[in-house]
Amino acid sequence: MPLAKALELAQEYDLDLVEVAANARPPVCKLMDYGKFKYESAMKAREARKNQAHTVIKEMKLRPKIDPHDYDTKKGHVVRFLKQGDKVKITIMFRGREQSRPELGYRLLQRLAEDVQDLGFVESNPKQDGRNMIMVLGPHKKKTEAMAEARQAQEARKAEAKANPGRSQNAAEAEASAEEPAEA
Repeated sequence: MPLAKALELAQEYDLDLVEVAANARPPVCKLMDYGKFKYESAMKAREARKNQAHTVIKEMKLRPKIDPHDYDTKKGHVVRFLKQGDKVKITIMFRGREQSRPELGYRLLQRLAEDVQDLGFVESNPKQDGRNMIMVLGPHKKKTEAMAEARQAQEARKAEAKANPGRSQNAAEAEASAEEPAEA
C-alpha cells in the first residue's frame, strides 16, 4: 500500500506507522502504538538480562600446612560456590621453606578436587606460579541451572510456610540451614 495511504490509515485509528523490516523489498511496516511497543521490548530485554548468567570466579586461599578443621571450613565454602554454579580458583600460598616442598600443595589440591568431584571438575590442573600454586574448579551445572534450582527451593519453602502457619519461622530457617553445608 502506498505510504500516504498507510499514514492516513494510522492517523484514522490513532496509531503509529512503524517500520518493522527496513531491509525487505518493499519495506514492511506495521500499525501499532509505538510507546507500548517500546515498553514491551524493554521488558523483554530486561527479562533476558535477568535470566542471563554472569560467570564469576570465586577465590579460596589455603596454606600447605592447613589445620583439618580449617580445611573443612574452606572446603565448605568451595562446595557452596560450586552449588551456586560459580567457578572456584584455589590458591595455595607458600612461604619461606615451604617453597621447596611444592608436592605438599599439589597433594592438598588433589585431595580437595577429590572431595568435591561430585559438584565440580578440575578445569585447570595445579600449576606453580611464583610463590603460589593455582588450580581452577568448574561446576558440573551451569549458573542458570543453579539459579533456577535455588528459586524453586525458595518457592517450595514459601509454599510450606503458607501450608503450616503454626510452625515458627526459626524452625523453618534452622531446617533450611541444616540442609546447607556448615559455614564457620
